[in-house]
Amino acid sequence: MLSYTTIAPALNAILNGASAMLLVLGYRLIRRGHIELHRRTMIAAFATSSVFLINYLTYHAIIHGSKHFPGQGWIRPVYFTILLTHTVLAAVIVPMVLITLSRGLKGNYKRHRAIARWTYPLWLYVSVTGVVIYLMLYQLF
Repeated sequence: MLSYTTIAPALNAILNGASAMLLVLGYRLIRRGHIELHRRTMIAAFATSSVFLINYLTYHAIIHGSKHFPGQGWIRPVYFTILLTHTVLAAVIVPMVLITLSRGLKGNYKRHRAIARWTYPLWLYVSVTGVVIYLMLYQLF
């Protein structure tokens, strides 16, 4: 029988992957002028990332702790470089997402665009590298 501790890492990867797909879709929608669909998609990306964050913190801070990387050789510095950039940017991206979302929802589009051009690629990087880290920790080694 599956338990929360066995499915939580995969659930986190699924949530990160879904967030990345929603971000790309939201970007494409706004580039095509679909403002309302963009808004809904970005709210969904925010919700997905929020559920991820709650699940991640619950799993790692309360239930399981950290998992050590089992890989050896040249892949170790690759993994730790990805992990370091992911972790730093994950901390940076939270206030950026909140500011970007707030400005968009308030209709302050000029200021929204000014920060969104930075938020989007960083948020996408954090979402994608979250999946990569999961694969490296739980699937490849």
